[in-house]
Amino acid sequence: MYVVPGREAVLVGTLVCLALSACTPTVQVEAPKEPITINLNVKLDAEVRVKLEEQADKDIESNPDIF
Repeated sequence: MYVVPGREAVLVGTLVCLALSACTPTVQVEAPKEPITINLNVKLDAEVRVKLEEQADKDIESNPDIF
């Protein structure tokens, strides 16, 4: 078995580390080519519900024995 002396061992170790670090993957973050669009399809029906609740309250008051 061949034993590498001090300086050569450091040189070999450094070369091995450089070779291994050269193989690490890189991550690149780029802005998209097209603008980002957010489509908000929001259904606004709060007014309809309030009107129905008010009408239901009136109907219950006018006919208390309905239930």
